[in-house]
Amino acid sequence: MFSLSVAAITFGIIFLAELPDKTALAVLILSTRYRAGYVFAGVAAAFVLHVVLAVAAGSVLALLPYRWLQGTSGLLFLAGAAMLLWKRQDDEEQVRRPADQGFWKVVGTGFTLILVAEFGDLTQIMTANLAARYGAPLAVGIGAVLGLWGVAGLGILGGRTLMRYVRLRLITQIAAGAMAVLAALSLYRAARG
Repeated sequence: MFSLSVAAITFGIIFLAELPDKTALAVLILSTRYRAGYVFAGVAAAFVLHVVLAVAAGSVLALLPYRWLQGTSGLLFLAGAAMLLWKRQDDEEQVRRPADQGFWKVVGTGFTLILVAEFGDLTQIMTANLAARYGAPLAVGIGAVLGLWGVAGLGILGGRTLMRYVRLRLITQIAAGAMAVLAALSLYRAARG
């Protein structure tokens, strides 16, 4: 059964974790050089592929005994929070402008960039972790895809404006705080059995 609350939790966590990521900046840069719709089509397709892979990995993690699953989830959330707090914030993805700016060329550029940049990224790991924790792969998948698409849309439509009013460090701290709370809950459940 589909859980709207799991989808909403996943959306929030993935959205906040992806905002300060270099991928959001790459999407912003791509969208300043190419047609927004073309960029979004390529980026959106790559995010769907990443979420499918992450949810499949999370389903495998869900086969672990309850205590092991909760402990693993807690440690992964804790690692995610630490990564967000201590990663460099000045990374920008440099993208070369291809001579051909047709639909398939731009979609292919956006897809390839995100596919490579996001493989094994924090949000992919967190999606796998959420799928394992909640045992609701469809809800986690939809929440994660919508969160990633939301960040891509913000990057395309108004990333520069957002960054003028909201400090990137604040967004990072909110995402890290949410992950730390989930880590504490998971580790508590693992200890309690």
